[in-house]
Amino acid sequence: MVVVRVGEDFFPFNFKSFFFFPSPTVDTMPAAQESKMDVDDSKEKKKEEQEKKPEKEKPVELSEEDKKLKENLEMLVERLKDSDSSLYRPTLQALCTHIRDSTATMTSVPKPLKFLRPHYAVLKEIFDKMQDKEDKMLASDIVSLVGTTFEGTRDSLKYRISGTPGNLTAWGHEYVRQLQAEVADEWKERREATPPGATDDLLQLVQQIVPYNMTHNSEADACDLLMEIERMDLLPPHVDAKSYERVCLYLLSCVPYVPEPDDSILLKTCLQIFNTFEQWPQALQMAMKLNDIEAMKDVMKTCKDKAVRRQLAFMLGRQQVWMELSEVLEGEDDEEIEILSSLISNSRLNESFLSLARELDIMDPKAPEDIYKTHLDSVRGAASSTVDSARNNLASTFVNAFVNAGFGGDKLIMGSESGNQWIYKNKDRGMMSAAASLGMLLLWDVEGGLTHIDAYMFAENDRVKAGALLAVGIVNSGVRNDCDPAFALLSDYVLHRNQDLRVGANMGLGLAYAGSANDNVKELLLPVLDDSKRSMETLGVTSLALGQVYVGTGNEDISMALLTLLMSLSPVEADDPNARLIALGLGLLFLGKQAEAKTCHLTLEAVAGRFGKTARIILDVCAYAGTGNVLKVQELLHICSEHIKAEDKKDDKKDDQKEDQKDDKKDDKKDDKDKEQEEAEVAKESAFQAFAVLGIALIAMGEDIGTSMAIRTFNHLLQCGEPVIRRAVPLALSLVCASNPLLPVLDTLSKLSHDTDSDVACNAIFAMGMVGAGTNQARIAGMLRHLAQYYSKDPNTLFVVRVAQGILHTGKGAITLSPHHTDRTLMNQVAVSGLLAALTAQMDFKNMILQSQHYMLYHLCLAMTPRILCTFDEELNSVSTSVRVGQAVDVVGQAGKPKTITGFITNTTPVLLGFGERAQLASDEYLALTPILEGFVIIKKNPEFEAHA
Repeated sequence: MVVVRVGEDFFPFNFKSFFFFPSPTVDTMPAAQESKMDVDDSKEKKKEEQEKKPEKEKPVELSEEDKKLKENLEMLVERLKDSDSSLYRPTLQALCTHIRDSTATMTSVPKPLKFLRPHYAVLKEIFDKMQDKEDKMLASDIVSLVGTTFEGTRDSLKYRISGTPGNLTAWGHEYVRQLQAEVADEWKERREATPPGATDDLLQLVQQIVPYNMTHNSEADACDLLMEIERMDLLPPHVDAKSYERVCLYLLSCVPYVPEPDDSILLKTCLQIFNTFEQWPQALQMAMKLNDIEAMKDVMKTCKDKAVRRQLAFMLGRQQVWMELSEVLEGEDDEEIEILSSLISNSRLNESFLSLARELDIMDPKAPEDIYKTHLDSVRGAASSTVDSARNNLASTFVNAFVNAGFGGDKLIMGSESGNQWIYKNKDRGMMSAAASLGMLLLWDVEGGLTHIDAYMFAENDRVKAGALLAVGIVNSGVRNDCDPAFALLSDYVLHRNQDLRVGANMGLGLAYAGSANDNVKELLLPVLDDSKRSMETLGVTSLALGQVYVGTGNEDISMALLTLLMSLSPVEADDPNARLIALGLGLLFLGKQAEAKTCHLTLEAVAGRFGKTARIILDVCAYAGTGNVLKVQELLHICSEHIKAEDKKDDKKDDQKEDQKDDKKDDKKDDKDKEQEEAEVAKESAFQAFAVLGIALIAMGEDIGTSMAIRTFNHLLQCGEPVIRRAVPLALSLVCASNPLLPVLDTLSKLSHDTDSDVACNAIFAMGMVGAGTNQARIAGMLRHLAQYYSKDPNTLFVVRVAQGILHTGKGAITLSPHHTDRTLMNQVAVSGLLAALTAQMDFKNMILQSQHYMLYHLCLAMTPRILCTFDEELNSVSTSVRVGQAVDVVGQAGKPKTITGFITNTTPVLLGFGERAQLASDEYLALTPILEGFVIIKKNPEFEAHA
């Protein structure tokens, strides 16, 4: 590029384009050449127009065979016009023969129908004139067939009803599909009429269409038709051994997209089909998805295969469903019942997890400094990181607890001679959290863990003792012991006069017996709600514990007690952050119950004010957790769109200020205080909107399309929402993507972590840890290290960064916080309750986490589970076998037997499974007793396997 001077102006001159790439549109083109090009273009256009005209006017030429067919059909139509009725039947039969013999493909209209289409009106007139019943039915068949070539009418259905009975499937697949669509529309129209019309004639057609579709690889069409007319009960009799897998897979994929109660009907249909074909693991999966305890017991009772029943026990343990097998399996061998009970109690969880850790060589304990990696930071950041030693020590306690969770050892407390000293390096409630971290370190090891904790049970300091009580509950979370050590150790402190001990014992009971519906725990905790010495903290922790123990059961006694408590709260008590825990405890009782929570919702309307609105929203979102209900999401978005303003009290203040304007600085300070008070008041008034945002994530979680739509919605809320909504969005993202570090979510959280609103920044940092929990992802680890430097002079935000670092490395990368399992078809309600408790506390972290209730973070232990695949033989001995682990592929509706994973790697069990990954056996040497390889899987030798020489 050269700059050429022309007079006083400068302009760039490109020599290459000028000399080597001349443009035909340059003004220097000769005039003769321009005119010649115009003439050539006009000639070409005329030629194109002349060529097109004959094509439009040119008639379609038919082959000799087609001409003959057309003439024959027209002759037959003319014969039908004759008044001689004796010619009708042979003529109609001839027409039927021509149509059946047509060999047209499915993508084009058969030639007989194409040639008969102009005579459609004549054929209908002939049909109306006919008197003979059989002739009329034959004519009706033909008119119905020709009617498929016309859109916007239901003539095919109209004449099919009056046609030959039982002659539906002789006319081909496309005719049946057309008829199916018209049946669905007609059924809907009749049912919506006032009064509703009869549908018996349509039902007869449906009973012919469904078997045809089921035997012609169109199972999805059959399911769609029955869903449209709401008659799923007609499906199971037509399902055979070849089609049941495809049918149930399709129905299961439809569940998130249908309203209640249709979703339950589809699941019950799948349950019935799996029971019919004795597919007990899949049947139990459906029963657990329905949250139907009786159905689960029926599956366990009906299954007679010893090895399969043990596999079912493993599945119940993963879902944390407790049941007394001695009552379910009456008359069975006591030894076998004891084995099954131990499997349901997750007694092998700790042993298998440590076996995996040895296999991965991650048994060596890690210190908080190994996570912080401060040696990589600049000198300035490292020097300023000791602003608040007590706060740093507390952060290190949590990091140490999360990183070494389940490994039974660490470098701060158990692995150090000065372990006791570390606990006393923390202040006030920090000592309680430090002592409780023992429970995290010894997670799932009930027998060995209680021995270590016992020494702190007799400590002189009540806060250390309270931490030990909480540690007892944490150790027992997710694991059940016949001796009930948690109940025996904690029951004496439930009504203790010391508040710290009460809090530790009550929260410990909630964690230890979460999901067990233990009546003894209920009788122990209910009196706390009526105690005269109660505090809001005790009430909140106890209510939450009751909700976790009876999660998803809708227990009437507890719901009535919590409703009474909520209605008795004073306005001051209702503004306390712990009041939200009471509402959350009530919501957890109805987790996933949907319409069953309506009665409780109506009762909550008696709770007036902003807290009543918050409690109702919490109840609603819990009731529809994981359902993907679009209508509820729309309601929550409408709530988020409300603009809340504080009461206008500025006028009086302004008048007072005008009278006393002596000092401008004092006025400015007053204005700042007024603004802060106004913001605080608005935050309290609009607190319910934060739970509406969290509810969107809770409803949409676990389903890919719902998750992506929720993430898009949160981006809109960040741009247009109020400050309270913006503060809740990061927490909602962490819930919908727990242990699933999606790049778009990480980018959003990275931006929010530097937000001018400190609450938004802290919540985004915490959400980073939750999104990457148990993954050790290097990208998030680097982001958190940079944030630790950035906020090195802000002790509160730095504390949140450290906690997020610990959660990111939970279990050294071998533990997940995702509540979904079994190929993400099941949602663990106990895990959801733990996540919601921790996020509710983080929502007001300045008054809870940063004050004295940081122990609420230990609720995450309920969501912790090893992301492991271990294989056992039929006698429950550990077996190592080759498995392929790859990204799951959606195969719903695909023909044949498509591959269910892609990009796989072959490993030997035990192996780690990441989010969205699926495993399958790599050889035919073994057969798995469950189609989904996750957690603990029993395999048996394949009798048909022959080893290659």
